[in-house]
Amino acid sequence: MKREIFANLSPLDHRYSVDEDKLWDELAQYLSEEAGIRYLLKVEAALAKALAALQVAPAEAAAEIAEACEQVTPEEVVNEEAKTRHNIRALVNCIQAKVSPQARPWVHFTATSADIMDTANAARFKEFTLNVFLPELKNLISTLIRLAMEHKDTLQVGRTHGQFAVPITFGYAISGYVERLGTAYLRIQQAAADLRGKMAGAVGAYNAASLVIADPLELENLVMQELGLQASPFATQIVEPEYILHLMHEYVTCLGILANFADDMRHLQRSEIKEVGEYFAPSQVGSSTMPHKRNPWNYEHVKSLWKAFMPRIITVYMDQISEHQRDLSNSASSRFLPELAAGTTLALRRLNKVTAKLSVHHESMQANFAEAAKMIVAEPLYILLASVGHPDAHEAVRLITLQAEKTGEPVAELAKKDRELAPYIQKLSPDQLRVLEDPGLYTGQASRKTELICRKWTTVLFEGGQ
Repeated sequence: MKREIFANLSPLDHRYSVDEDKLWDELAQYLSEEAGIRYLLKVEAALAKALAALQVAPAEAAAEIAEACEQVTPEEVVNEEAKTRHNIRALVNCIQAKVSPQARPWVHFTATSADIMDTANAARFKEFTLNVFLPELKNLISTLIRLAMEHKDTLQVGRTHGQFAVPITFGYAISGYVERLGTAYLRIQQAAADLRGKMAGAVGAYNAASLVIADPLELENLVMQELGLQASPFATQIVEPEYILHLMHEYVTCLGILANFADDMRHLQRSEIKEVGEYFAPSQVGSSTMPHKRNPWNYEHVKSLWKAFMPRIITVYMDQISEHQRDLSNSASSRFLPELAAGTTLALRRLNKVTAKLSVHHESMQANFAEAAKMIVAEPLYILLASVGHPDAHEAVRLITLQAEKTGEPVAELAKKDRELAPYIQKLSPDQLRVLEDPGLYTGQASRKTELICRKWTTVLFEGGQ
């Protein structure tokens, strides 16, 4: 009987699968229970082919086994596991039931369960990362590059500690996330490419294979080549956990960057700031009781996904420890790795969709900057006074800012009236004086840096450069 979608327990399986049908199909292709079993079968088929290539098993038997692996269904395996209480033995029984007596001895020959499971996980997470996750990440980076370049000269007040700091451009702020996510892309790509499998037997020493095969390492390498993987340099019963840990660590690091960006965009939508805005559909409702509300819920949603999935990396680190050649203390926890990958991918897709339609409110940015300009000229004033020899420029300007706070007068105007500062201000060049009169000119290399960052990642990710 097919389970109704709304009878599922995880929000990943009902709420978010409904929201993203196409993406959900892509996730299920690699991360579902069905996909997990399908990858186990791929490894069993690869083993049979490698045995035949080494003339250990008959070619006909290998062909039968490979065909059977295409025919076995997840339902058959689950039903068999109800009898065996062992997932891989159930898988083997289902394969053997579909082949001739002559082929049956070669199913799972010399392998242990972890050979199949760890190799299958490496194959599916590698293919998922390369075929689904990284394309999604590249789409978001492309969106951010377009946004950054469009607003490389859009004046914005910079903020530190939630306070007005010095001028930047909005494009410059966005380009910081282009850089961080571009770096995350390469690290995830590298971690996925480095995932390893094994076909080394019960304790990793090739005991069983050594009885019948001249070079068991050759068998292992043939299996890995069939699956597009590398063999683990040294495995016990399990592949060293660091390979999958590194990939999950990079996923969570990327998710943290997404949450940071989402938080920035969320705060820029505060009523008293209002510098950007999410797209709001005509029929969309922001509150059940306040009709005027237009909440930044998509960015809040991404932050919330981070809160749900970031702590799971702790469990992945705990699974790094397995006693002696192997214990089973990761048997339940490791089954949740697909959810971590799925949650991070959902955050990516959501963030790209909402950011692609982001409204930038130039008027609010200008108004906020005008409000800030009265005080933020303090830094260029201090730097310029120091550059022409003032012995304690920082303290002198600090005192003027206190006066400006009391009177409401701009810092620059008070500085011009100050008798002690007058001789130093007279030494400034016309261009330097213009910065004091118009702090909007004080954006440093923001525009140039935006262009450099965006050009760099366009070359690396979209033009095949390095």
